Amino acid sequence: MDSAISEPPSRTPLSDTAETGLKIVVVGGFGVGKTTLVRSVSEIRPLNTEEVMTQAGVGVDETSEVTGKTTTTVAFDFGRISLNERVVLYLFGAPGQERFWFLWDRLFSGTLGAVVLVDTRRMDDSWYAIDRLEHHKTPFLVAVNRFDDDPFTHSLDEIRQALALPDHVPLIDCDARVRSSGKDVLITLVDHLYELAMAQEMTP
Repeated sequence: MDSAISEPPSRTPLSDTAETGLKIVVVGGFGVGKTTLVRSVSEIRPLNTEEVMTQAGVGVDETSEVTGKTTTTVAFDFGRISLNERVVLYLFGAPGQERFWFLWDRLFSGTLGAVVLVDTRRMDDSWYAIDRLEHHKTPFLVAVNRFDDDPFTHSLDEIRQALALPDHVPLIDCDARVRSSGKDVLITLVDHLYELAMAQEMTP
């Protein structure tokens, strides 16, 4: 991945022509890049509830695979991005640690769709997110956040098989640090939601 992190854009007022606001949740395992994705694409200064990790989390949070991580989300992240003049996405990044999973069901309330971020070094961490979304019947896509130090080169087909994803669930690569990549993820999700809505309308 390109090591350059996208600079946050200047504050952007909500367009007067915006008429459709969609709530989107970003979920996934601890340290997979949810806060980074929300921060990189948000057109406003994102709300982050990150706190410095302390010794109190030792033995509670699994940090062996994210040794460089010094902060953690303790509630949720919030950002906003306008896909066009009419469609605005409100992004909620869920905390990844198991001790905060009780917040997820409330975050899912009113959610139109979701992004599941996956780190191929820790794919097992994605199971809970996928399970909860399927339980809530919330449409989602899976975005593979490729890390520079990832020793694996799993193809998307291999990842789909490992996660037992049905063919209708979109699966794409991304770099959560890069605004254009994160925006492509969200556009793909909205296109997926539109296709599902059209298919439902055509169903007798």
